[in-house]
Amino acid sequence: MTQVHIPRNALVVVGDGKKALFLRNRGTPREVELVVERELQQDNPPTREQGTDRPGRKFASDGVSRSAVDETDWHERAEEHFATRVAAALYEMEHAHEFDELVVVAPPKMLGDLRAAFHPEVAGCIVAEVPKDLTAHPIPELARVLS
Repeated sequence: MTQVHIPRNALVVVGDGKKALFLRNRGTPREVELVVERELQQDNPPTREQGTDRPGRKFASDGVSRSAVDETDWHERAEEHFATRVAAALYEMEHAHEFDELVVVAPPKMLGDLRAAFHPEVAGCIVAEVPKDLTAHPIPELARVLS
């Protein structure tokens, strides 16, 4: 993995579809020391536990033919909603001048959802993105992996 330059006092967000850690680099770019400032979590069970309805059906324009409609993936929808919550929290923090530089660490799908949800002011603060799922790593291990 390529090294990530994490400036001093930069905010580092490490998240997936269920958990997001907001960390601050209290060290230097060479000696990264991450400190937890905030954490967001959501319960997101698998789709089979969230939805019980059968997929719907719709009639074609001829009024006779029918076709199935894909079942809603509630798990994926919850992950997208969580990305929106994380982006909103970052927007509030940016407006409160709590960070100038931002590093985002998330799996590729979540990273795409976050990019779509970021306000332009937050997107302008991003100095690095890491497309990896590192939420299960302990904080000292995160600092080692990222620097």
